[in-house]
Amino acid sequence: MIKYFKKSNPKQNLILDVEQDEFYKKLKWEVFLSATLGYGLYYVCRMSLNVIKKPIVDTGVLTESELGLIGSALFFTYAIGKLTNGFLVDHSNIRRFMSAGLLISALANLIMGFTSTFIFFAMCWGINGWVQSMGAPSCIVSLSRWYKDKERGSFYGFWSTSHNIGEAFTYILTAVIVSYLGWQWGFRAAALVGLFGALIISVFFHDTPESMGLSPVNEDFKKDNLSTWQEQKGVLKNPYVWILALSSAFMYISRYAVNSWGPYYFETAKGYTLTQANSLVAISAICGILGTASSGFVSDRFFKGRRKAPAFIFGLMNVIGISLFLLGPKNMWWLDALSMIIFGLAIGALICYLGGLMAIDMASKKASGAALGVVGIMRYMAAGIQDIASGYLIENNKSVIQGNTVYNFNGITIFWIGAAITSTLLALLTWKKT
Repeated sequence: MIKYFKKSNPKQNLILDVEQDEFYKKLKWEVFLSATLGYGLYYVCRMSLNVIKKPIVDTGVLTESELGLIGSALFFTYAIGKLTNGFLVDHSNIRRFMSAGLLISALANLIMGFTSTFIFFAMCWGINGWVQSMGAPSCIVSLSRWYKDKERGSFYGFWSTSHNIGEAFTYILTAVIVSYLGWQWGFRAAALVGLFGALIISVFFHDTPESMGLSPVNEDFKKDNLSTWQEQKGVLKNPYVWILALSSAFMYISRYAVNSWGPYYFETAKGYTLTQANSLVAISAICGILGTASSGFVSDRFFKGRRKAPAFIFGLMNVIGISLFLLGPKNMWWLDALSMIIFGLAIGALICYLGGLMAIDMASKKASGAALGVVGIMRYMAAGIQDIASGYLIENNKSVIQGNTVYNFNGITIFWIGAAITSTLLALLTWKKT
């Protein structure tokens, strides 16, 4: 830790201010880069099961309904953890908080690579969901602690690319590993990546400017009139935060419908191979990087920090993209790729807007974790319900005709497109506050 003390000589003070400013810039870039890479590697440990679903079903280890239940275990524990850990992280050392979460997530994946029992899968994936909820709140709080209001939106957007980086890495690398080494190595490889990420976070992710001998960056942390707990209560009483949470919840139904079941849908409905199906979904993850990275900058630069208009535009793109994905004909790779491009751009931006930035704009910076927690529990409860409902709808709408399995996807088509439309309409209700 470096402490700075003012000298009586004005020239010495000027030199000291310059050194302090350079030290602050160095540290905040370390925080940003380690948060972005670290949370991307969080996603590798979270998304591993999605790539492995078809091979697990094909080998007879688990059924689609069992996989839906296992997937929902992560979402439900993640949802509860988002709320509780969102409130706790405002009071915590975020470096320790975030690195511990990824370490345990990696260990959960490692155990799953050596078991084939439903109950152990569900238990480990549920634990994984809980510790996964320690990642995003730590990153969001770091942005509130280390970045000023005028730059937070842009850096939030850049940080949010970590979702897409992690997804693309998972869908491409993990799929290749599983194709050559079997589904168990999908979990084992994710575990190794997670251990590497935990090390990066523990070294380069810093708690607060004050912990490094610097002054607080934002005024909210200098005010003593309201405690952190009082600011968090204000978040719970804000109706617009709850409306935004509902909008985010329906957006996450469409998001995780594609992330969780997109590869399965491409394989069964459109006849792609495992690698081809995951490569198509990877297109959405890669395009999501552009949508996410530009979202905060666009709203800061062209809409003066207001998110309402761009959120509506990207909401409409979400509806269009998922409609093309579900309603497009077979044997048209270019159309499927186009649907993933539009969907990826839209979801990438909406993760930024509906997934947290708009909630943080509505709340005190001292309660950023709490605002994210309210939105988080709603969206991941919805994602968990989606995984159960989608697994049920897929399994119970298939039939075997002359030895061939035939799927009817009408039910999930209505479910997934309807969720995207509902999310866009709910976001409009926050128009005055965003």
